[in-house]
Amino acid sequence: MSRGATSGAANGETLEFMKTVSETPAITPTTLVSHLIETDLLILPVFENDDLADEAALDAATGGAVASARARGELTGKAFEVFITVAQGWRAGRVALVGAGARKDFSRDRLRRVTLTGSLAARQRRVKKVAVVQRPDTGLSARDAAQVMAEGVVLANFDGTAYKTTNPATVWIESAQVRVIGEAAEIVAGIERGRVLGECTNLARGLSNAPSNVLTPKAFAARAQEIATNAGLTVEILDESRIAELKMGLLLGVASGSQEPPRVVVLRYEPGNATPGPVLGLIGKGITFDTGGISLKPADLMDRMKDDMSGGAAVLCAMAAVARLGGSVRCVGVIPLTENMPGGRAFKPGDVLTSAEGKTVEVLNTDAEGRLVLGDALWYARTLGVTHLVDVATLTGACVVALGKSATGLFGRPDAWRDRVLRASERAGDRSWAMPLFDDYKELFKSEIADFANTGGRAGGAITGALFVQEFAGDLPWVHMDIAGTAWVEDAKPYQVKGATGVAVRTLAELALDTEGWAKV
Repeated sequence: MSRGATSGAANGETLEFMKTVSETPAITPTTLVSHLIETDLLILPVFENDDLADEAALDAATGGAVASARARGELTGKAFEVFITVAQGWRAGRVALVGAGARKDFSRDRLRRVTLTGSLAARQRRVKKVAVVQRPDTGLSARDAAQVMAEGVVLANFDGTAYKTTNPATVWIESAQVRVIGEAAEIVAGIERGRVLGECTNLARGLSNAPSNVLTPKAFAARAQEIATNAGLTVEILDESRIAELKMGLLLGVASGSQEPPRVVVLRYEPGNATPGPVLGLIGKGITFDTGGISLKPADLMDRMKDDMSGGAAVLCAMAAVARLGGSVRCVGVIPLTENMPGGRAFKPGDVLTSAEGKTVEVLNTDAEGRLVLGDALWYARTLGVTHLVDVATLTGACVVALGKSATGLFGRPDAWRDRVLRASERAGDRSWAMPLFDDYKELFKSEIADFANTGGRAGGAITGALFVQEFAGDLPWVHMDIAGTAWVEDAKPYQVKGATGVAVRTLAELALDTEGWAKV
């Protein structure tokens, strides 16, 4: 369950910091055959050209409705189409046949999305109890299937309309059964992992959806303290005085135009069974609102810039998930928090800022601020002894131009570390695409008066942004995830409501929970 406290809003009124935006249903395994599962809505994946041989009694129970829907093209098995019918004599009130696409294309993510689609359809029909059936011979292990089915149900139980006062009462799915064939212990473990990953993704979505007059840097830090403490993490909040002592000139430069003081959230996870050697450093961009500063953004869609802290939310909630699931890799999280505002003290194009590491940066565009705060945060993570780095940021519009809104841009070195993060994103259902980091692009952000400039112009903008961030990663294995296109959905899909997606939470958690081979990277 995701709830929150109150915070003073910028207009002097008091808004609830985080209304209830999600509820976690009770999720239990079942071994019953489909017609004996007692529930309000039974969700059954259907493939293209599916003869439903394992559910042979279904068509007769529906009075031929399934065959009729097939004949008229209403039920084709196309991915994420939904056909709902009543099956006489079945203990389920209704059956939802959800398209799963071609069987050869079936995957963990397809099952997750099918479950999400069916569960969202259930909520739209004010259904409170669901069951999800895993079809046989899909190539997924029992643990994987149980995990993604649990994730799907929990992710569907999210409401992005937290601040509406005229909405009818939200209907939550209260309970879900999952039928998976396999070892009982594996299924239970999969359900627990999926439940926690779904909950933590919803936490991040709620943070990214929160308005910036509520989720200020100080409010984010307070919320982080609560989430981290509840998960068993150690948390430290660096205030503006400590940030100044550390000479984080890049972060302070970005923060200079705002009346809201900056913060840095430092999270630590030290498991008793820690894997010897590696310390995973996770860094998340935390710009709680981005006007662009003096290089002011256009008014159109500027309201969306409340989500410019989505990388910070992902790091916070991923570390909470890892701690709750008992991961064995030590983790450090660093989240630099500030607004980027055009105040009288704001940093300006042409200014030169000095990073905590001592490197100087000529500011050509104040709207290229995310890479600046990441620079100081990456340096600080290195001082805390991390051995591997991943940073997550809504960094560049150029990445949206390059990849659209369906894939995160993935940059990194060495290839083995980048590919490890890529595999984690595939398991998580956060699609990513590897991008180049050729040294030639560094010529684009050379400066005549400083070590380098903070932007290289429009050409190759996502690459030059990543290369800028790399300057502060030292010699460590490092990956940069540009989630500018994937952190927010403008148009709802059958498996995703409009708004924040919580992207990268599950990727980072899957990466930290994958304990095999850490010493080899």
